[in-house]
Amino acid sequence: MTDFKLFSVQGIDIKVHITFPLILIWAAIQFGFLGQSGFSLSGAAFGVVVTLLLFICVVIHELSHSLTSTWMGYPVKDIVLLPLGGVSQIEEMPEGPGQEFLMAIAGPLSNVVIAILLSIFSLFARVDLLASVRRLATDPMGLGWRDTLPYLIVTNVLLAAFNLIPAFPMDGGRVLRSLLATVMPHPQATDVAVRIGQGFAWLLGLGGLVTGNLIWILIAIFVYSGAAQEGRMTRIRGILEGMNVRHAFSRNVQAVSPDDPISHAADLTLESFQADFPVCDGDEIVGLLTHTDIVRALKMRESETPVREVMKTDFPTLQPNDGLFQVHQQMQASGLDALPVIEEGRFAGLLTSRDVSEAYQLLSISQELKDQLQGI
Repeated sequence: MTDFKLFSVQGIDIKVHITFPLILIWAAIQFGFLGQSGFSLSGAAFGVVVTLLLFICVVIHELSHSLTSTWMGYPVKDIVLLPLGGVSQIEEMPEGPGQEFLMAIAGPLSNVVIAILLSIFSLFARVDLLASVRRLATDPMGLGWRDTLPYLIVTNVLLAAFNLIPAFPMDGGRVLRSLLATVMPHPQATDVAVRIGQGFAWLLGLGGLVTGNLIWILIAIFVYSGAAQEGRMTRIRGILEGMNVRHAFSRNVQAVSPDDPISHAADLTLESFQADFPVCDGDEIVGLLTHTDIVRALKMRESETPVREVMKTDFPTLQPNDGLFQVHQQMQASGLDALPVIEEGRFAGLLTSRDVSEAYQLLSISQELKDQLQGI
C-alpha cells in the first residue's frame, strides 16, 4: 500500500503518497540553512509549515479540477499528494473541447483566487506586502515567519503560471489541446500538445543540469513521462474506439467451483495456461480467482483450501456492449487482469488484459496497412 487516505470531500478521497514526507524533509533542510551559519530549528519549522500550507493550496487546486469534472458527469476516484504536487485520478477524461477547457482551467484559477484572497487578508493584517515581496525577490536568504503570507501569495501565482504552460501534462497542455481540438481532430491536437510538453521537458531538464537544480530535473522527468503517457493513451483510444467487449473476450474459459481445492486451480493453470478463473455455481458467477490469489494461497495456506476462502467476491462485471477502451481503463483502475462478462444474466466468458492487448495489436496492424494502401 503506497497511498494513505486523509479525508474525503464529496466522495473524493484525498490521499497522501508514501513518499510525500520527502518534500517536508527537503523543506526543513532548505529553510533550516537559509541565512544561517549553522542549522536553524526555527527556519526548518518555517519550511515545513509553509510547505504544508502550500499543499493545502494544491489540494484546493486539484479539488477544483475534480469537482468541475464531477459536475460535468465524469467521476473522480481520488486525489493523491506527491512530493512534486497532486494528481487527480479522473476515471474518464472529458472528450468535448469545452468540457476539457473548463476542467483544466479550474485548477489555475483556484490558485489565482487564493492569491487574491490572501492579498486582501494581508491588508487587514497590516502586512507590508510590497516590502515582503521585494525581500523575497532580493533577499531569499532572509525568509522568516513574517514572510508566510507573501510566500504563499507568490507561490500560488507561480503555481498558476507554471500550470498554464501550454504543454502536457500541465493544465495548460489540456487548455491548448481543447483549443486545438476546435480546429483539428482530437488525436492530432493531442499529438501537438504532447510534442510541446516533451520539448519543454527537455529544456527544463537541460536547465536543471546546467544550474545544478535537482528539482527542475525531477519536474522535467515527470513532465516528459506524463506527456508520453497521455500520447500513448490517446493512441490506444483511437485504435480501440468503436470496439466492444464482445469483439475481444474469451468465451471458452475454464471455471472452478467454490468447493474446489486451490490445488485444482493451480493444476488448471499448468494445463491450460489460463491465469485467472471465474468461480461459478452452475451458470451463476459467485467469485473471481486471480493468479495472484492462487500463488498467495499456495504460499500461505494448505493446497486443499477451498477456493471460496481465497476468491474475490467484490469485482466489476462487464456487458458485451461495453466499450473496449473504457473497459481497458476500468481494468487498470481495478488492478485486475481479467473481468467476467455477463450476458443476459449469465456468465459468458472472461475479458483479460491479454485479450485487450491482442485486439490492440491486430487493429494497429490493420490501421498501418490501411494507411500504407492510402499512401500508394
